[in-house]
Amino acid sequence: MAIDVLTLGCRLNACESEIIGRKALAAGLTDTVVVNTCAVTAEAVRQSRQTIRRIKRARPHARIVVTGCAAQIERASFAAMPEVAMVVPNEEKLDVQSWRMAPGGASEVAAPECVFTVVGEEKIKVNDMAGVREPAAHLIHGPERRVRAFVQVQNGCDHRCTFCIIPFGRGNSRSLPMSEVVTQVRRLCEHGCLEVVLTGVDLTDYGSKLPGAPALGTLARQILKHVPELPRLRLSSIDSVEADHELLDALASESRLMPHLHLSLQAGDDMILKRMKRRHSRADAIAFCTQLRRLRPDVVFGADMIAGFPTENEDMFARSLDLVDACGLTHLHVFPFSPRPGTPAARMPQVAAPVVKERARRLREKAALALSRYLAAQVGRSHRVLAVSPRRGHTEQFTPVHLNLPMAAGAILDLSIVGHDDKQLLAA
Repeated sequence: MAIDVLTLGCRLNACESEIIGRKALAAGLTDTVVVNTCAVTAEAVRQSRQTIRRIKRARPHARIVVTGCAAQIERASFAAMPEVAMVVPNEEKLDVQSWRMAPGGASEVAAPECVFTVVGEEKIKVNDMAGVREPAAHLIHGPERRVRAFVQVQNGCDHRCTFCIIPFGRGNSRSLPMSEVVTQVRRLCEHGCLEVVLTGVDLTDYGSKLPGAPALGTLARQILKHVPELPRLRLSSIDSVEADHELLDALASESRLMPHLHLSLQAGDDMILKRMKRRHSRADAIAFCTQLRRLRPDVVFGADMIAGFPTENEDMFARSLDLVDACGLTHLHVFPFSPRPGTPAARMPQVAAPVVKERARRLREKAALALSRYLAAQVGRSHRVLAVSPRRGHTEQFTPVHLNLPMAAGAILDLSIVGHDDKQLLAA
C-alpha cells in the first residue's frame, strides 16, 4: 500500500495534510503512515502519542513518520518512541524533498545541505522555528477539491498569549506576497474552484512584515478585484483587535466576501483576558461585533472560548457565558483549559479539573442553544447555498445545509429553508 496521512488538530493542519499526502506519494513512499500532530492542549499531545501507538499495533510493519506542532515542540519525546521512524519539521512537511529523505522514500541518501539525513539511530533533525522568516507558497485544497480550496497566506505568530504553545511549533509571523496569493486564487478558479478560504495561524497579522505592510483587507480587495470570476472569498479565524479598516469596509461593501467571521475571543472577563495576555477587552469584543453587524447585517459570528482558565472564579466564568449573548455568537469552539508545560499559564493557580470540565459543558450547552435559536430563525427564509456534495452544502454564513433534493457539487442556488435539526438547516 502507499500513504495514509492522519490529522489531529486544527483546520490548517487538516488542509496541510492534503499537501503532505501528495508530496509523500511523489517522493515514492510506500507502506507509511504520516501522523500530523497537534499541540494546542496537553490532551492533544497525549492523543497524538496514543494514536501513534494504536497505529503501530494495527499495522506493525508500517513506517510511522511524525510531523506537526506537537512533534515540533516535543521533538525528543516523539523521536524516543519506538514506534516512530522519523520526525519531520513543521516548516518542511510540505516539501517533497523532506519525504524523499524519509525512511522508504525515493532517496534516503540526502544531499549535504539536507536536514533530514538519517544518521545511525538518529531519527530527527528538526529546524528551530524561531529562525523561519519566509513562508512557503502552497495551494491547500479542501476535501471538495473542485468546489472549495484553502490558501495559506500567513503562518506563525508574534504574540505570546500565556496559554499558547503554538508559536513554538509554527514560528514567528510571516506572510505570502499579495501577487502570489492572487496568482494562486486565479489558478484555483481556472480549475473550477468556487470558494476560496484564506487561512493562517494569525490571519489578521497578514502583511505586517511585507514591503509596505499591506493588511488583510487590502489582500481581500486585491483578490476580489483581480479574480472577478471567484464567486466566494472566505476568511478563517481572525483576531478582531487586528481587523483593519479596509477589511471592515470590504465586508460592508463586497458581497463576494462571505459574512461569517470566526473570532479568537477566548474569554469574556477582563481580568482573565489580561492574565491570558490578550490584547482586547470584553468591551472591545462587543463593540466589534456590534459595529460589523451594523455594517453587514447578515454577518454571523463564531468564536473560540476557553473554560476554566487559571484563577477563573464563577463570576468570571459567568461573564464568558454572557458574552455569547452580548456578541450574538452562533458557532462556538469550546476548549476546557489544559496547561501546557513551558507556558506562563501552566504556573498560575489552576482551577480544579472537575470544575473545568463542568464549565466547558455549560459553555457548550449555551453554544448549542445559541445555534438552535439561529437555525430556527432561518426557517422560512431563502439562502444562497453552495453544494459541496450531492446532499450537503453551506450558506454564505457557512451554516451547514442538508439538501432534500440532490444537487451537483459546485452548484450555487437560492434555496428555501424548511427546517433544522439543531445542527444544520434543511433545504427544500
